[in-house]
Amino acid sequence: MAPRDVTVPPREAARRLIEQARAERRHLLEPEAYQLLQAYSLPVPRHRFVRDAEEAVAAAEAIGFPVALKVVSPDILHKSESGGVRLDLRGPAAVREAFEAVRTGARAARADARLPGALVVEMARPGTEVIVGMTRDPQFGATVMFGLGGIFVEIYRDVSFRIVPVAEPDAREMIREVKGLPLLTGYRGRPPADLEAIARMVLQVSRMAEELPEIAEVDLNPVVVHERGVLPLDARVLLSLEETSA
Repeated sequence: MAPRDVTVPPREAARRLIEQARAERRHLLEPEAYQLLQAYSLPVPRHRFVRDAEEAVAAAEAIGFPVALKVVSPDILHKSESGGVRLDLRGPAAVREAFEAVRTGARAARADARLPGALVVEMARPGTEVIVGMTRDPQFGATVMFGLGGIFVEIYRDVSFRIVPVAEPDAREMIREVKGLPLLTGYRGRPPADLEAIARMVLQVSRMAEELPEIAEVDLNPVVVHERGVLPLDARVLLSLEETSA
């Protein structure tokens, strides 16, 4: 992956990333998805793209232990299910071992997977996990989704939706619609989560959907919400590839 040209405005750089990925008939890689989020003034975890185990160790030492390590591949969309994620790595030996392990896992999942490298990412402190996403419905067009993470989205489907464009009152309403709201407003002595930061993320994802119709789907899951601020721990951005030439 080429480093970002800092002389190019962030949103123009994001648009170029999308054009390049579509020309290669692939979706955004996770480091590229983070660049897209930053172009929309959204927070991302400290991270570095690395090409080998020694670069991974250097990145981990620069970021600070513990770190997570994830495989980066245009052919592996579901990294966790493919053995492509290792968490809570607390030293150089663990990082080296994880670098080889995620590549082995990816190869086991798909033998011909392209593996340009991996992503070393900071480990976020615990918080309440939520999900923010966007998809394009054939009937309604772009819709933004919000919900609590973990079993609340997987089992209870405790989520809310709005059609793009989402206005600020709509974003706040989406948050207050979910049944698990008390987990965000403070319970059993825990401080309330930063609902305004969640609303800003919902609004920016809506804006992204408006301005970049090439984006077919956004999945920020999980997003950790703290007393102040939010932090996405995984970002998946799928592009519409139908109109690109082979």
